[in-house]
Amino acid sequence: MDVARQSLEILDEETLDPSDWTEAQALSHRIIDDAVDYLRGVRDRPIWREMPADVREVFAASLPRSPAPLAAVYDEVSRTVMSYPMGNIHPRFWSWYMGSSNFTGALGDFLAAIQGSNLGGGNHAAALMDSQVVNWCKEMLGFPASASGTLVSGGSMANIIGLTVARNTKAGIDVREQGVAAIEKPLRFYGSDQIHSCHRKAMEALGLGNRALRRVPTDASLRIDIDALRAAIAEDRAAGFEPACVIGNAGTVNTGAIDDLRTLAKLAHEEGLWFHVDGCIGALIAIAPQNAHLVAGIEWADSVALDPHKWLHAPFEVGCALVRDAAAHRKTFAVTPEYLESTPRGLASGEWLHDYGLQTTRGFRALKVWMALREHGVDKFGRLIDQNIAQALYLAGRIEAEPLLELAMPPTINIVCFRYQPGIAGEPLKALNTEIMLRLQEQGIAALSDTTVHGEHWLRVAIANHRTRRDDLDLLVRETVRLGRGIAAEGSSGD
Repeated sequence: MDVARQSLEILDEETLDPSDWTEAQALSHRIIDDAVDYLRGVRDRPIWREMPADVREVFAASLPRSPAPLAAVYDEVSRTVMSYPMGNIHPRFWSWYMGSSNFTGALGDFLAAIQGSNLGGGNHAAALMDSQVVNWCKEMLGFPASASGTLVSGGSMANIIGLTVARNTKAGIDVREQGVAAIEKPLRFYGSDQIHSCHRKAMEALGLGNRALRRVPTDASLRIDIDALRAAIAEDRAAGFEPACVIGNAGTVNTGAIDDLRTLAKLAHEEGLWFHVDGCIGALIAIAPQNAHLVAGIEWADSVALDPHKWLHAPFEVGCALVRDAAAHRKTFAVTPEYLESTPRGLASGEWLHDYGLQTTRGFRALKVWMALREHGVDKFGRLIDQNIAQALYLAGRIEAEPLLELAMPPTINIVCFRYQPGIAGEPLKALNTEIMLRLQEQGIAALSDTTVHGEHWLRVAIANHRTRRDDLDLLVRETVRLGRGIAAEGSSGD
């Protein structure tokens, strides 16, 4: 008897499958019923609440060594995790720019986990669906069918994918073989002073350093100043740098400002630069019938980053990078080790999707997007985008009509910046509005964030939620005024 057989006889073979499938099925039905109730009643719950000490202690427990009944495990999850969410599926979550998920997408995530496919590639249905969803994203943005793309974790990674292809294409050398130190002239990338922080991370990760990213001033509407951009490119060339890429914003995080994408595309073409669009906020406005014109020119980009987990409301996480030049995209990332060689038939005869990004192991992100698009159709998602933009305009009007509220600037898309203004300025005004923001959260009313616009502090409402209604925005205005007055009165009584 060989050693392997002896080992098997000594140890009982085990599995992670349920010992009682009937019991597991009954609990699964209960979980689905609870999930439906959870979403159906989301509006009736506080948007956020602080966890009590006994709940926090659950997350400090030591590593479990022995088993527990699955029903008990689920009960603990229900009592702790499900009862204290971040809140972004709630109709009054406007704190950061996030989609609000959808039930069909959640079912897609469940089914993807059950099927368990690894989307590194290969000849199987999940890989074909992954490519199909990428093709649908290309169609939504007006990209050619010959372009390529990849599903990734989110916008930050999608931007890194596009900027990596830009670096390698414009470096003038084989960066993959020789490294960035061999680039003859230091590369320069350009974006407005409103670009997302992920672009700095990208420059650092690409070995170019933060100084390779030149922040160009913006105009009064916080769009990149085209004349200033031209001057920066000329100045850098004269100083011995190599201008490589222009990053356009299809919606900035702070205010939703959209750069003039058509003009940027023409400028990049004239200057021989790569044109990348960060569309994680607003690229999908391209499918919105009333507002698609706002992102005209995005279809001319060399690469685009977008987020289906925002305005396609897919459950986290799923982003998408699109690249016009499919050959350049694959050339940037493809590696074929001996254990991943293609075969003429069988499982390894399909396309290796990992050749288009950094991950070899990739989750089945496509199914949750695919199912929701098949159920609702892309036109409905476009109408929901128009709905959010209309809601932002409505909120701006309500703010302007309230004497104690002040609007930072008219909204471009679905982001509204405002503040409570009782006639004070400076740090007292910032402290007052910060306290309003925190009490809105703590009282479970609404979740806002804050930011700086034109050097001043403002509260920020990002309406990217298919559950939001105008009544919710009316409530926000009333509660902001109520809290502002109350806090001001507390300050007066303490003087």
